[in-house]
Formats: sequence, structure tokens, C-alpha cells
Amino acid sequence: MRFLVIHPGPEFCVADVFTGWVEALEKLGQKVIVYNHNIRLGFYDSCLMPVDPKEEPLKEAGVIGVRKVRKSMSRDEALWAAANGLYGTCYQTWPDVVLAISAFFTPPLILDVMRARKHKVVLVHTESPYQDAEQLMRGAHADYNIINDPKNLDKFRELGPADYYPHAYRPTVHYPGKGTPKMECDLAFIGTAFSSRIKFFESMDLEGLDVMLGGNWTKLPEESPDSPLFKYIATTNINDCVDNDQTAEAYRSARMGINPYRREVHYEGGEAELNTAIGPREVEMAACGLPYLRDPRPENEEVLGMEPAYENPEDASEKLRWWLKHPEKRERVAREAYEAIKDRTFENNAKRLLRMLDA
Repeated sequence: MRFLVIHPGPEFCVADVFTGWVEALEKLGQKVIVYNHNIRLGFYDSCLMPVDPKEEPLKEAGVIGVRKVRKSMSRDEALWAAANGLYGTCYQTWPDVVLAISAFFTPPLILDVMRARKHKVVLVHTESPYQDAEQLMRGAHADYNIINDPKNLDKFRELGPADYYPHAYRPTVHYPGKGTPKMECDLAFIGTAFSSRIKFFESMDLEGLDVMLGGNWTKLPEESPDSPLFKYIATTNINDCVDNDQTAEAYRSARMGINPYRREVHYEGGEAELNTAIGPREVEMAACGLPYLRDPRPENEEVLGMEPAYENPEDASEKLRWWLKHPEKRERVAREAYEAIKDRTFENNAKRLLRMLDA
């Protein structure tokens, strides 16, 4: 089967999902054509062109050979230009299936044209349930919708065929083993610093512990300029994201992890729309053999109930210190968690998709 797989655009988090699907489909013998939406977005959004000197003459005296420049197109025009190449790629390669990861920047019109020409359009939604209002609108333009949290699965099924596929890990990246000495720490958290997470970590008692915080912490200076968390930021630049390989190495090197879910939501249901499913970082920590403090959700209660759950930052602080003093219990929990999620690979998700397409 021939797949056209569309990159989501952003180079972090959802890009890992894209890579996992591409690797899995290729391993299963499928022909994969990649649409590099990420590169195209960067290119069109950074194109410059000279300003007509008659419109904006240079005022600096004695300047020779210097031209003022401006962006070639607006942000919306750049988004359309980056997506417009899908027509050429699709009709030069004529795929059986168009698999769009997230589809943040893929116009519904393009998906409709592909469906009209009998290409099977599959959307992998990565932001459930937080952004299901937007995802449901996109999902109306697909033949099959895959969501990463089953909270609103019935709503997606009103549009047509849809299923919940659990978050997956890549065994070539996420595996138990010895970590890197320079990355050893008591507690590691890699993720985006949403406001709710900043408040959570600031409310924890981390004094005297070796803590590693990584990911995009851009909000920290503006929301809490005197925060005690600055000393725990492990990246050189507070805006830097941490790639999946480095994240996995951090998990193998830490003694404990933690997974506080964000409380920010974009669905009209508000607080009631928080996760029901296990998040990607939980799967990856378990796959890397890192025991972690669990923000309780229905699916992680069922599948990863051996990991210690916490009720609030104070409870998390107490449990963290207790587990740090009991290495043998950490090792036991890590083994049990790995066994519980070891089948949650992209390859198994891809096999499931292929069975559905063959049905």
C-alpha cells in the first residue's frame, strides 16, 4: 500500500508521532512518501524580498549596496503556500492513503479534493481532548479519524469511522538501560511549562533535591520572574525544546519522573474535558524504565496503577522523597510498568490501521 504521510509542522512532540508512524509503516513493508510540511512552513514564512527604494529610500548617508527587505507574504499566505504543494506531491505519487498527523495546517479543501479522487484520508488527532472542538471540524473532512483520548470518541463517530489508538513509543529510542552520569538526578520532567504546571512545581517542596526541568519554559519569566524553578532548568536556553532522544536519555538517567497534566483546555466542556487516557510521556517513561509520580486518570489507574499517584503538590513532594529512599521498590515498579505498556508501539498501531484499511 502507498502512503502519503503529512508532517504536522511543529518540530517537537507531534513530530515524534509523525516519525513513529513513518518508521512503523516502512518496517511493515508499506511504501511511504513524506510531505515535509515543516520545512515548507519555515521556508515560506521566512522568504524575504527587496523593498522598492522609491517606496522606502535608505536614509543612512554613505551606505552602498544595502537594500531594505520585507517578508514576501503574510503568515496566512505562507501557510497556504506550504500546504499547496500537497496537490503536486499527491498527484505525482498517487497514494492509496493520505495519513495526516495532527493536520494543524492542512486546509480542509485539500483533504476534500483528495477524498473526491478516491484517496483514503486518515487523520491522526494528537490533541484530544483539549482541542476536540477544532479536531472535530477537521475530522469532518476525513474518511477515518484516529484520536489519542477516547473522551469524545462518540462525537467523532458521528462523523464516520473513528477509533481511539493509545499513545505509542519507539523501541529504538525508548528502552530501559543505563543512563548518562551527567544527567543523573532525583527528579526529571520534560514538557511545556503551561501556567498550571508552573504553579504545580512552585508549590512542591524540592529543596535539597537534584531536579531537572526541560522543554519549553518560555512562560516562566513572564508569569513568575522570581520563581525558584529557574535553578532547575536544564537547557541552555529557556525556550529550547528537548528532542525525543535526549528526553529518553533523561528518563534513563533519573531516579524518579512525574507527569502533571496541564489544566488548560480548549474545549467547551472545560475542566470535565481533562484526559482520560494515558499521555505520551507516561508511556515513554514506562518504556524507559523510569518510575514516576502519577497524575491519576482513568486509563493510567487501570494500566499503570503500580505507579504512585498523588493528590496535590504537597502529596507529590512527600511521595517523591519516600520513593527516593526506596530504590528496590522503584526497580520493581519500573519492571511492572514496562510489562504493562510494552505492546504500545507505533508498529502495533500501524498494524491495526492496516487491518482496518483492508477490512
